[in-house]
Amino acid sequence: MTFTIWHIIVVAVVVAVVTAIIAVMRTRRRDIKKVSYMMDALEDGELNFRFRDNSRFNRTLNRIRTIYEKQAQAREQDSWTKLIRVLTHEIMNTVAPIASLSDALAKSVDKQGRSELDIKAGLETISDSSNNLIRFVETYRELSGVARPIRKAVKVQDLMESVIHLNTEALSEAGATCSFSADKTDLIIYADEAQISRVIINLLKNALQAGAKHISISAESGKDDEVALHVSNDGEPISPENSEQIFVPFYTTKPDGSGIGLALARQIMRQHDGTIDLEQSDLNQTVFCLRFR
Repeated sequence: MTFTIWHIIVVAVVVAVVTAIIAVMRTRRRDIKKVSYMMDALEDGELNFRFRDNSRFNRTLNRIRTIYEKQAQAREQDSWTKLIRVLTHEIMNTVAPIASLSDALAKSVDKQGRSELDIKAGLETISDSSNNLIRFVETYRELSGVARPIRKAVKVQDLMESVIHLNTEALSEAGATCSFSADKTDLIIYADEAQISRVIINLLKNALQAGAKHISISAESGKDDEVALHVSNDGEPISPENSEQIFVPFYTTKPDGSGIGLALARQIMRQHDGTIDLEQSDLNQTVFCLRFR
């Protein structure tokens, strides 16, 4: 009788342990799915999810989401503040002389229609300022109206060779060289070839304007078919202050720059579900990284 009772106890304990293990495994699988879902959402910039606060694990995930949301809001607010500041600066710099000069011309004309100022020169200045403002607005329209990419399989090596060939003259005039290397000869990205070419060409142009003599583009494959392009140059480095601003629309340190090149590049990469970042900029080299997923 004692032997039978012990058997029953052992069986009950084993059943309880197995049941507990199965429950833990099921919970673990659910938690892994939750983390995977959350990471996918965060990568896509989607924060409109929330888990039930019925467990410590769920509350932790919700807390992480809240932190990301606050950081995203802070970055968005900062970007809008910078954009509004740049827009205000550009518009005021253009409109102010038009208003001032128009007022001066009007006041200088007497009852006989004579003027102490050169009306022709004044009107030419007003015309130039107006045209500059029109160009500025057209540039803004270009930035805000990027077409959705028509994506197809593009061989990275062919794309880079084409871009380098198109810039042969500019490279030669600057006394610079540009090379391409890849860890695989058959790397493929799914992208709009024309748009990505524009991004790379803009990076080459910026490098030449920074006085670069050696530009190198390297491509490497990563996990889940990710492809990373590194565009490096030995030109003048980007200062830490400017490195935080370079992707802000209309921000530029060049007298004749439009300030939309890198902002447009980031918008294009985002529409490709990719990223573009400044990875390094010092006396050794400046490196931009484009990632395609």
